[in-house]
Amino acid sequence: MSKEKKEKKRKTLESGFEDVDMADGPAAKKKMKKDKEEITVSVEELSPIAHPLAQKKLTKKLHKTIRRASRCRQVKRGVKEVVKGIRKGEKGILILAADISPMDIISHLPGLSEEYKVPYVFVASKEELGHASATKRPTSCVMICPNMKRKVQSKPADKMDDEDDSDDYRELYDEIREELYTINPHVPRTQ
Repeated sequence: MSKEKKEKKRKTLESGFEDVDMADGPAAKKKMKKDKEEITVSVEELSPIAHPLAQKKLTKKLHKTIRRASRCRQVKRGVKEVVKGIRKGEKGILILAADISPMDIISHLPGLSEEYKVPYVFVASKEELGHASATKRPTSCVMICPNMKRKVQSKPADKMDDEDDSDDYRELYDEIREELYTINPHVPRTQ
């Protein structure tokens, strides 16, 4: 391994971001894939209060869980819906976008979620968050609420695979929730 590659790897490990290229200096970019198109978010665009920031592996798990939860209609999108859900005492996972500008729009949510014991995490891109939550628009925050009541529509027998999908989503949800408690010590555990 060349000296440049070793230095680059060392800087990457020190920064805590697996997928950030530190060789470019302050103009480093974080790359994420959206379908076949890449979304790049520069490190400068990320908010300084975006802590804890999900790593690449956790981000993929979060997006997969959000997609499955949105199919089951157990996702709240946007600041108004999320705040209302948290204040009503709904339990879930809060996912915030770190590239929101101005940050004042969602800066109160980490404190609110700590107060109501809801684990939260930041992801790099609002476009990716919107895409994962089945909307065409970028989304500043999403809350996965697995215990939300939903309207049951009658479906043909061949389309009743929804139960299997919700089981997969619930396992991913529980796994992510436990991981969030370990990376974010500010949020007390709830039973």
